[in-house]
Amino acid sequence: MTITRHLRILEPAPGIYAYYDGRVPGFRFAEAANWVDDGALSLGIAAYALVRGGEALVYDPHVSVEHARAMRAHLDGLGVRRITLVLSHHHLDHVAGTEAFADCEIIANARTMEHLRRDRAAIEAGTLGGPPAIAPLILPNRIFSGQMALFLGGERVELIEAEIHSDDATVLWLPEQRILLAGDTLEDCVTYVGDPHRLARHLEEIGRLRALGAVSILPNHGAPERIAAGGYGPAFLDATEDYIRWLIALRDHPERASRPLREVIGPWIENGTLVWFDGYVPVHEQNMDRVLNRPADRA
Repeated sequence: MTITRHLRILEPAPGIYAYYDGRVPGFRFAEAANWVDDGALSLGIAAYALVRGGEALVYDPHVSVEHARAMRAHLDGLGVRRITLVLSHHHLDHVAGTEAFADCEIIANARTMEHLRRDRAAIEAGTLGGPPAIAPLILPNRIFSGQMALFLGGERVELIEAEIHSDDATVLWLPEQRILLAGDTLEDCVTYVGDPHRLARHLEEIGRLRALGAVSILPNHGAPERIAAGGYGPAFLDATEDYIRWLIALRDHPERASRPLREVIGPWIENGTLVWFDGYVPVHEQNMDRVLNRPADRA
């Protein structure tokens, strides 16, 4: 139980559970560098389950098989007998627990499937992004492109492709409740930039998500107290858009890189849209490195 001893089960809305781990001072999954600590538990991470009667839609299988099994044990205790797993994207901290859902329908968009097939050998060997290995990695068995709808206890759930953070994101939209489960497309405090050349596209995609009209947004990486209280408001999109525009402008004004992150996003912290967490300072530094094409190991 060591790896899951800090797992918290939150309920941001009736029948929506967030399985949150990380942001625990002094705790590490392993002493050596590893992707579970670096970028997942260090920032805090949630996987989600939507439960309607005996059915559940799970959104990501968490950072380990042990976490995924703990999720299933909780769902079993709620009387869930049928589970569908949706993958938000291909990054390791969002596919690690697939083995625990090998008997379920696993849904991903076509691009996520493409990434996982390409990288499967390296993922299972622990050479993609470093250890620990994810072995076996269970691949999706249902693929979609663009958008698809599922029905959970009679409620419509829309799976929508997006290109923010990665080129293969899938978000979940609950139109009846106007709740958006955003995966890694939105993070508090700042978005992680995978491809600095696609930032303009990310802005377009944020506009597309804004058009949905969400009143509550649940990210995978965010403040646990905010998630537990029901999630973030629509201004979360505005804060992310503002930060991306700042990064784009950085190319022409590299001197601005000396400004501390807390100053860059200060207005959004002050008005309560974002919750300050200093674990995002290294993320911001990495984002600037990529935008400015600086070596990541600079002094």
